[in-house]
Amino acid sequence: MKPRIYVTQPIPEKVFQLLAPIAKLEINPDAEHIPTKHELLEGVHRNDILFSRLSDVIDADVIRINPDLKLIASMAIVPSAIDVPEATARGIPISTVPPLTTEVTADLNWALMLAVARNVVPADRAVRRGFFPGGQSMCFLGTGMAGKTLGILGLGLIGEAVARRAGGFGMKLLYHKRSRLAPGKEKEIQAEFVPFEELLRRSDFLSVNIASTGETHHMIGARELRLMKPDAYLVNTARGKIIDEKALVVALRSGVIAGAGLDVYEHEPAVDPGLIELDTVVLTPHLGSATLQVREAMGAVVVENIIAVIEGRRPPNICNPEIYS
Repeated sequence: MKPRIYVTQPIPEKVFQLLAPIAKLEINPDAEHIPTKHELLEGVHRNDILFSRLSDVIDADVIRINPDLKLIASMAIVPSAIDVPEATARGIPISTVPPLTTEVTADLNWALMLAVARNVVPADRAVRRGFFPGGQSMCFLGTGMAGKTLGILGLGLIGEAVARRAGGFGMKLLYHKRSRLAPGKEKEIQAEFVPFEELLRRSDFLSVNIASTGETHHMIGARELRLMKPDAYLVNTARGKIIDEKALVVALRSGVIAGAGLDVYEHEPAVDPGLIELDTVVLTPHLGSATLQVREAMGAVVVENIIAVIEGRRPPNICNPEIYS
């Protein structure tokens, strides 16, 4: 008898073709709908394996609803929305995916930076409503990138990918992270290490690419925003909880900084209404990995993990390997 898999949102056709021959699939068909807790409980209760996404909150209630749950196959790199201790205590493996999103997230990082600096979104809205002020008007004046200073908070894989793209704009690179890079690596990237407060003060564009931990929660709040230049821009494609969203709204309204580009939010999928009201912010709904090629690659890894469990093997990408000890 084929195992039953609950898939919380639609998957690419290539991934479906990999799963369909080996399992009976129950798929939420609506890509615009994040399953509610009630829907998660029902779906997990009816199936043997859960194929979940980053936005799915898999808490203890969801895990306990099915004593025979064989696997939580997450398409996230870090299972931050899953109660890992509860699953581990029940001997349920949690599989994840490797960091396949580095380059496309860096692309989006730059898309947000360019869009907010050059007023792309309000200009687009204006054209659509019939307003065209001419090619040399004083409307929609933005900020150029060339020669500016880009500060990167957290120079990991994505931070490095963001830094590499800065070379094409002739930008000066600053960075701050907990552990300074080796001199050879700094020279390769052409980035200068500076203390956190200096990074805030000197950056024309501040890119947040640090991991979300207890230590980085609200790392950028009202005090930190006041240290930034009034014509500086803040971009976040990491995690929403790194920035105090309420403080950011106040800073943007009062002109403490010039603008922001956000792909992640403190309480997503909810977005602070204050952000939505502002033309100085570009907002995207957590699109970091949203290319078909990357989603196919991530889905293929999830399938590998599922097949391993079906065949009685340890999944290759497991975050709680102690259950096999």
